[in-house]
Amino acid sequence: MKRVVLAGGISVMIVTLWSAPARAGFLDKLMDQVQQTTEDRARRKVDEAIDRSIDKAQDKVTNPSPEGPKETGEEPRQAEEPVARPKANRPASVKEPAGEAPAATKPAVTESPIGQSEAASKEEPSPLVDAGKDFTPGTRVIAELTFERDMIGNFPRGLKLKSGNAEVAMVGKTRMLRATSFGEFVIPLPDVLPIRFTMEFDFMGPGGWDQSIRFDDRSDGYAVEFDPWRGGIRGPNNAEFLSETTAPPKNGTFPVQIMADGSYVKVYMNGVRVANAPTAMIGRSREIRVQMKADRGQPAYFGHVRIAAGGRSLYQSLMETGRYTAEGILFDTNSDKIRSESAAVLKEIGDVLKAHADLNLVIEGHTDNVGAEAANKTLSERRAASVKDYLVKELKVPAARLTTQGLGSTVPVASNDTAEGRQSNRRVELVAP
Repeated sequence: MKRVVLAGGISVMIVTLWSAPARAGFLDKLMDQVQQTTEDRARRKVDEAIDRSIDKAQDKVTNPSPEGPKETGEEPRQAEEPVARPKANRPASVKEPAGEAPAATKPAVTESPIGQSEAASKEEPSPLVDAGKDFTPGTRVIAELTFERDMIGNFPRGLKLKSGNAEVAMVGKTRMLRATSFGEFVIPLPDVLPIRFTMEFDFMGPGGWDQSIRFDDRSDGYAVEFDPWRGGIRGPNNAEFLSETTAPPKNGTFPVQIMADGSYVKVYMNGVRVANAPTAMIGRSREIRVQMKADRGQPAYFGHVRIAAGGRSLYQSLMETGRYTAEGILFDTNSDKIRSESAAVLKEIGDVLKAHADLNLVIEGHTDNVGAEAANKTLSERRAASVKDYLVKELKVPAARLTTQGLGSTVPVASNDTAEGRQSNRRVELVAP
């Protein structure tokens, strides 16, 4: 009992000694703690609400509703510009490799993560993203190569092997030409390549060894180059129209497309335009030279070739370059009389003029350099006038929308030293002033 009383006495003493100021301070601290705890809980709830909103927004982006957007009375918000991809490191091209070929695949490119910085989001999109997919295949087939009738292990009968080692091989369920060394082969053509043409083919091979295609017999002229990493056009005097392409599938083929209209040439690789060259004089001849670079360890494959006349429409050409070469308008020798097979091209011109009432044209006549220049100029003027007369009289185009000009042989588009070049120079061009 004494112990209990003593303990109770001590308790009373402590309570008595706890003065009013001490009690007030304790209560203030207790209230501060309670308030801080309340505020922390409130903040956590707000953060959780924000996280839920972000998750819902991301779900809408990654998993859009099959029903489409609901009508709200507002115009739909446009998608944000894509973030520029970082450029992958690419080794310098190896023109004459002494050892093993570089790896066939390009280093993987990763997308920018969600939650990127404001500075990164304002970067310009990669030119690869917006590169136009405006390739328009020609309609009149000049040559098509599938190698389906060629025996496995043989060189195709329709081609000419100049150097190197190449043979037909199976790639999946199709046949392609497989090159296992540096070499060159030729695709013969039935006629000179027209001013407007397209070429399409599939390719698979090592990266870093620029394969090339030439459309004339000049070794110092313009050539289309391609490999899994980049492609475009290379010409004399350090002229380059080259850019990177998207990474092709590993150990898989990818398409290469070429669209030429006079000196205006576009090149597409793996669905991306890598060259847009308005001044590339790639030449024209009756054969196409393909230079392959490979070795037995890393062969190169080439196949599914289609070469066709045509490509860009008349109106596309006029809008992009300001001129159009009407190669299908033909005349008798030393005459201004239009041949009957020119009717289809003339009708196309008339249809474009009727569809675009604000379009006026200058009709230019051109010749080769055979004969006196004065006579050539007169002949070119008469041929331009014949085209105008046909459009006005037969197709009812207002004469005020057409003017003519004869330039003789002063503006060639090819060399006059060959029959093929002279044929290309004898032409009619339409110019949108």
